Amino acid sequence: MASALPNHFDRPVHLAVIGGTGLGKIDGYVPVAALTPTTPWGTPSSPIMILEHAGVPIAFLARHGLHHQLAPHEVPARANIAALRSLGVRTIIAFSAVGSLREEIKPMDFVVPDQIIDRTKGIRPFTFFEGGVVGHVGFADPFDASLAAVVQKCGAAMRGDGVVLHPTGTVICMEGPAFSTRAESNMYRAWGGSVINMSALPEAKLAREAELAYQMICMATDYDCWHTTEDVDVAMVMKYMDANSKNAKNLVAAVLDELCKLENTDMVLAKHWEGSAQGAVKFMTKPEGRDPQAMKNVEYLFPGFWEN
Repeated sequence: MASALPNHFDRPVHLAVIGGTGLGKIDGYVPVAALTPTTPWGTPSSPIMILEHAGVPIAFLARHGLHHQLAPHEVPARANIAALRSLGVRTIIAFSAVGSLREEIKPMDFVVPDQIIDRTKGIRPFTFFEGGVVGHVGFADPFDASLAAVVQKCGAAMRGDGVVLHPTGTVICMEGPAFSTRAESNMYRAWGGSVINMSALPEAKLAREAELAYQMICMATDYDCWHTTEDVDVAMVMKYMDANSKNAKNLVAAVLDELCKLENTDMVLAKHWEGSAQGAVKFMTKPEGRDPQAMKNVEYLFPGFWEN
């Protein structure tokens, strides 16, 4: 279908959904284009589908590729975020399958996290600001509280006996692609972790550097290996994936309906993040130390950046 759609779209797209394991597409929207921007960091994981809903264009990107062929450490996160920003995207709702580190977060529950603990190992490129332009961007609160409030409001769209939308939580982002050891899983619980995945970073950090409003929605598929019932494996994860996928589509439809309302325009345009990264970059590396290619990379994210 992507190949049959136009490869251009002449209107800005302010709102995007990144789909993870179990959410390879979203239904009920009219596909109007399939775009593959080339960024200084390469091309995105998949063609970016432009969908229309009540006249509002929405971008959809499959994080792991159209056929789930990209392992977590292989996802071109910089290209994904840069490509979305180049289309006009300023708000991202991201989905991710997770393991639960808490008894009360049951498989098929959803979590709206507000914190992250980074357990990746430096394998993944994780910043736009390097190679001759330095920027230190604040990341104390890694998700967007305004978007989180919208998602929490839409929890009633979920279906299923006993399914809960947990309003806060801490994501442990591990390297993968293997699952945790039992000792690691218990350590993460002792640290206060709520859920564990392999996808929150560097995606959330790059979104902040690009001045995008970003909120992840976590879909619990298992209890990780700390739980005494059964060890986590792919079969267990897939058992809950179908129900999670249906609820993810219900939830994302309700969230998009809310974000498309006129009164949420400033939130979707991420006005509250404007200038947060640019100021961190402009005042760090002195002009005589700036590398021309690094400057062009920043210019791709923020056109006209060096003219001001």
